[in-house]
Order: sequence, then structure tokens, then C-alpha cells
Amino acid sequence: MLRYQIVPVTPFQQNSSIVWCDQTMEGAVIDPGGDLPRLTGTAKKQGVTLKQILLTHAHIDHAGGTGTLARELGLPIVGPHPGDQFWIDGLAEQARMFGFAPAEAFTPTRWLADGDTVAVGRSVLNVRHCPGHTPGHVVFHSAEAQRAFVGDVLFAGSIGRTDFPGGDHDTLIASISGRLWPMGDATVFIPGHGPESSFGR
Repeated sequence: MLRYQIVPVTPFQQNSSIVWCDQTMEGAVIDPGGDLPRLTGTAKKQGVTLKQILLTHAHIDHAGGTGTLARELGLPIVGPHPGDQFWIDGLAEQARMFGFAPAEAFTPTRWLADGDTVAVGRSVLNVRHCPGHTPGHVVFHSAEAQRAFVGDVLFAGSIGRTDFPGGDHDTLIASISGRLWPMGDATVFIPGHGPESSFGR
């Protein structure tokens, strides 16, 4: 079964998550925006061996620590969708603009598309492309655990911003209604900021 622990990072209190398979104890870190010692420390405390980095999208608070973590631990970077290439290219500028530590450049090892799957140990995450907040935003869904890691598409009681370059309100609403709601009312989602909620709620 897939397990996870949320670790808020950066001044933006972005919900990074350590996710792992409880059979193999192999895991991944979703959206390592920064505060890398906290993330690696959490994995170690849980007895998790990190095998990969998963990205929902490439805004600085979600992706700022990716290049450094990948280099230090020799991890592949999985995601997001190629629509976020321009955000990856602009990470250094994003860091300057929002007062973050300089972000190391990176190239994803594997880009993701709608309908892809990602293995975490023996657990499987289904990938849904959910543009609107950013063009290349993806969501990771564990059907067995009834959990969805939705980045900044949806929050408890609100939706993601659409006023950044490449954002689009109508596209975001279509992603939520067409790709998140079918996962079922009982599915609990882990947003990029703030508390968990469920699609039913």
C-alpha cells in the first residue's frame, strides 16, 4: 500500500510529500521546493529509500530544490508534462523574483503525459494531465490508497491561481471537473498548500 507524509517547505509552506510503498520501503519525493534536509531527514526517519523525484509542475516553490536533490542523491526527475518547459527554463528568474535561494537548472529524466503511470516500489500512481494553473501541470493518483497529489490545481475550498503566464481559468475548471472528479468523492487530495480535503467535500 502507498504511504505518505506531508512536509511543508519554503516560506510559501508548500506541501512536499514523501511517498513510499510499505512493502519495499522504496519511495519518492513529490515537489521538493526547498528545505532539502527536512525532506531527506523525513525519509530517513520513516526508513524510506528515495528512488525518484516527482514533479506536479515547475513553479519555484514546488521545483526549486529539484536540481540540487537530483544531483546530490543521483535521483531521476519524473515530470511534469512538457508544457512546463518554460517554467523550468525560468527557475533562476523565479528564484530572484520571489527571494528564493538560487535554483539549480535541471532537465527531467522523463516527461509525463495524461494516462501515464509511475511505479513507487510495488505501488502505482496514475498520471493525469491537469492544465490551467500551468500548462504542464500533472496530478498523481493512487487508486489503492484513494489519494491524489494535486499540486496547485485544487485546494480545500478553492482552486489554483490562473493569472500566471500560461494559466487559464476555463482550462483549470475543465481539468478539475473532467479529470479529478471521476476519481471519486471518497478520494482524499493532498494540495500544494494548506490542509487535505476530499473531492466529495
